[in-house]
Order: sequence, then C-alpha cells, then structure tokens
Amino acid sequence: MIDRMNLPRSTTSAAILVDLGIEHGMTLAQCLRGSGITPAELEDPRAEIRARQELHVVRNLVTALDSVPGLGLHAGQRYHLSSHGIWAFAVISSPTVRHAWRAGVDYMDIAYSFGRWRFDEHNGGGAAAIIDYSGVPDDLRTFLLERDIAELITVDREVFGAPVSPDIVELSCPAPQYADMFTELIGIEPVFDAPVTRIAMTDEILDLPMPQANPHAALLAEQQASEIMQRRRDRQGIAARVRAALLTHGVTASQDEIATALRLSVRTLRRRLDAEDTSFRELATETRQLLAEELLTIGTTVEDVAQRLGYADASSFTHAFTRWTGTTPGRFARTRR
Repeated sequence: MIDRMNLPRSTTSAAILVDLGIEHGMTLAQCLRGSGITPAELEDPRAEIRARQELHVVRNLVTALDSVPGLGLHAGQRYHLSSHGIWAFAVISSPTVRHAWRAGVDYMDIAYSFGRWRFDEHNGGGAAAIIDYSGVPDDLRTFLLERDIAELITVDREVFGAPVSPDIVELSCPAPQYADMFTELIGIEPVFDAPVTRIAMTDEILDLPMPQANPHAALLAEQQASEIMQRRRDRQGIAARVRAALLTHGVTASQDEIATALRLSVRTLRRRLDAEDTSFRELATETRQLLAEELLTIGTTVEDVAQRLGYADASSFTHAFTRWTGTTPGRFARTRR
C-alpha cells in the first residue's frame, strides 16, 4: 500500500498554516519546529515537502493554539482555488458537479487533505463523498476534518459565487462547544459522532453544470494531474529498481528472486530498502495496487486481475483492493469509465 504520509506535496499548504500560526502569536521557528521545512522552501512555490512534514506543522499549531475555537475551520477558509494549482483546474473545468467531485477525489493525492477519500454513487440516486481519517493521529483528526470541511465550502463559494448546501453532512468528531460555527459555515446542521465523515448530495445538485465547464481544458487538466500524481508516487533509488523488477518478473516473485535479478544478496537488499524507509513487502503490495488500478482502468475484469496478481480468487483480491483503497474493484472501475 502506498505510504501517503511519505508522498511529496507543494509547500503552499504548509505556508498557509504557518501564516495562521504567526497571526495567532506563534513565531516562524515555533511553527516549523521539528518539521525539517526551511523558511526558503515556504517561499518557493516549486518546492516540495513530504506530507508527514506538513503534518508536523499541524501538530505544532494544534499544540500551541489548542484554546482557539474552530482552529481547523479558520485554517480551511484560507485555502482558495488559487492554492490548489492543477487540481483546482481539473475540478472547475469539469462539465458537472458530479464530474467535479469524481475528479477531485481521484486526484486528491496532489491536494492537501490527510483523509482517505472516496466518492460513492447510489443506485437509488444521489452520491456521497466519504472521508476516512483513521490513518492520522487521534489528536490531529478534528483539526484536519475541520480544515477539509471549511476548505470545501470556501472553494464551493468561489466556484458558484455562493455555497451549494449538501443534503446531509455527517462528521466523525464529537460535537464541540462551537458547533454553531459548523452550521453557519455549511448552511445546514451537521450530525456529529458519525463513524466516518460523509457529505451526501442529491442528483439535483450533482447534475448542475459547472460555471466554468470546458471539456477540452478538463481533459488536459486531468492528464496533468494524473502525471503529477504518478510522479509523486514514483519510488527512487533501490525501491524504484525493486518495483521495476516486480513489474518485469511478476508481482508474485519472491524477495530471493528479485534480489537475484538485481545481483544483490537478500541481506543487502533488505538493508538498502530499510535505509529508504521501506521494505520488499511494502513495495510488492504497492506494485500490486498500482497494477490493479491500471488493469481495472483499461477494462480488465476483476477475475482476470485477480489471476494476474496471483490471488486465489476474485473474492480474495476484492478484499485486498478494498483494504488498499477504501472501495471495491467494481466501483473503482466504474468511476474510471
């Protein structure tokens, strides 16, 4: 499975958080402490950091400013369309709200959320964006959830000129004393203490045309977003060689076989992978996921993908794929058509 905390991302989001911290009395050094981010990187729009580095900045703010009500909501309202680069362009040039949600979720790895997103369309009509924050530290979940919700509303206002209220909003956090801030921001009263964060929309909303719809621009933007996402997911060093060998020799190849192909001892391979903060097992799983996504995207059946990846049956593969991505292979394939 892809280590999302190790994925590169723009420093734009970290810079927004640092500005928030400074406005609340923190120093630049306090905001960046322990993150490994330099002031020069914050000022360079081309610079990239790891997601875990930004998360360290989040922790610094949450620790120092825990008395500020709705700190994450305040943070999220600072994220405008211009903060999101090609991701925002792919969203706003989509033909409909439904397509915009699909694009936004598909390319979320080049945005700034730490949650794991999926977009579920219902057979009876409507759809829901579901965000799972179980992969982030408990003490930071509320801030990150607040930031995502406020960011969505802020972008929504900029696209339509006014907020388009969802049908239902369920939040996987306890109701805070400032719960009215959520209601005022979202436009409806949310449900707190839900198992996952869920934003449900009716077909009436989903089928609305996007004000800046442009099919040609949307296609180009999605292609660029896909290329950026793939580049950020790409491994370097010995990890890249291992993944390439797995693609050549098959994802069912053993560590001994891959070490032999790379003319290394198993012990040396393990040591070098450990130095890059990964393992053969992680790379094999990651390669399986990427290959599965590619095969499903081009129309390969679930049964054939399961066989090619070495699973005993389609059920075993479906269980693994759902664990990796939070959605089933069938649903994933339908969203790519």
